[in-house]
Amino acid sequence: MGGAPGTREWDLLSPERTVNRVDAVVLSGGSAFGLAACDGVSRWCEERGIGHPTSAGPVPIVVGMVLFDLMVGDPSVRPDAAAGYAACVAATAGPVPVGQVGAGTGATVAKWQGPDAVLPGGIGSAVERAGSLVVGALVAANAVGSLRGEDRLHWPEGLSQAFGHTTIGVVATNARLDKIGCLLTAQSAHDGVARALEPAHATVDGDALVAAAVGEVIAPVDQVRLLAARAVEDAIRAAVGH
Repeated sequence: MGGAPGTREWDLLSPERTVNRVDAVVLSGGSAFGLAACDGVSRWCEERGIGHPTSAGPVPIVVGMVLFDLMVGDPSVRPDAAAGYAACVAATAGPVPVGQVGAGTGATVAKWQGPDAVLPGGIGSAVERAGSLVVGALVAANAVGSLRGEDRLHWPEGLSQAFGHTTIGVVATNARLDKIGCLLTAQSAHDGVARALEPAHATVDGDALVAAAVGEVIAPVDQVRLLAARAVEDAIRAAVGH
C-alpha cells in the first residue's frame, strides 16, 4: 500500500500465480539499490539446495522490499549482495537484532511535521499468541507519519515531501494458510500500520508487508489476521521507541 513501492518478485505472491512458496523475505534499506541484497540471499539458499524445484535444480524464491533512507548518512553506502548473504548468516545464528540496524539503520519517522520533528525509526518485532497459535512481526519503520497518540496533529502548511519514507516488514505464523489466507493476513497486517502511524500509506510511502505461513497449526484465518494487525502495530511502536 502507498504510492512508492520498491519490491522484487512481488507479482508471484498473488494467489493466482503458480509458485506457492517463499524461501526468503528480504528487508533492506538503500532504496532500489538495496534490492541487490536479494542476490546474496539467493546464493545462500542455492548453496543449501533451498528453492522451488525445477529440472535444472532448485530456484530460490526470494521476495524483497526496500525503504528509502538515502537522505540519512552517506547515500553511496547501500546494502549489496554480500550484505544479503551476511544477513542470512546472522538470522540463522541467533536472535535478530532490533533498533537502528540492518534495514532500519537509516530509518526515521514523523517527517510530515518537518525536519525538526524527525525521530529515529528502525527495526522492531512483536509476537502475539493464542494457545498454540503464534503470529510474529518484524518491521522496519521508516514513515512520513508519526506514532498515533492522544494528540491529533494537523497537516502542516508548506509541507515538503523531499524526505525518504516507507515501512516494510514480514508477518510469520505457524498457522496452516494457503496463498489466499496469506494475502488476507497481509492486508490485515496493514491495519496495524494504520493503527501505529498517522498518516499511513501516503503517496510518498511504499509500505509493503509479506505474510508467510510456516507451520501446521489449524486456526481460523480471521484469528490469524487479528493477531497480525496487533503484532505489526506493536512492532512499529517498539521500533520507534527502541
